[in-house]
Amino acid sequence: MKSSPSHAAPARALAAAADIAVVLVFAAVGRGFHTVENPVLGVLATAWPFLVGLAAAWAAVRAWRRPLALWPTGIAAWAGAWAIGMLLRAATGAGTAVPFLVVALVTLGLLLLGWRAIALAVRRLSARAARSRS
Repeated sequence: MKSSPSHAAPARALAAAADIAVVLVFAAVGRGFHTVENPVLGVLATAWPFLVGLAAAWAAVRAWRRPLALWPTGIAAWAGAWAIGMLLRAATGAGTAVPFLVVALVTLGLLLLGWRAIALAVRRLSARAARSRS
C-alpha cells in the first residue's frame, strides 16, 4: 500500500523509529536476565550489532520506499538484524549460543514483522472506514 507524498516522510521516520525501538526492547529484555552495572550501556552493547544489521538491511532493500511492507522491508529488516547482528557478535566474541540464536531469530521476527502487520491492518481498516463514509 503506497503512502501519499505528504505522508511518506513521517511514515519513513516512524517505521525507522519503530524498528530501532523493537531492537532496543529486544536488547533490554535480554539484558534484563543478566546483571550489569550500567543498564543503558548494557542495552546499547547488546543492541549495536543488531542495529548495524538493521541499518544494512534498510539500505539493501531501500526500505524508505515501502517502510511498512512485510515484503521485502520487514523480512529484510528481520534477516539483516539477526544475521548481521549474530555475525558481528561472533566477530567481537559476544555470545552466540544456539538457544540465543533461536530466541533472537524468533523474537526479532515477531517484533519486526508484528508491528508492521498491525500497522497494515490498522491502515486497511481506516481505508475501509473512510470508503464506507464516502
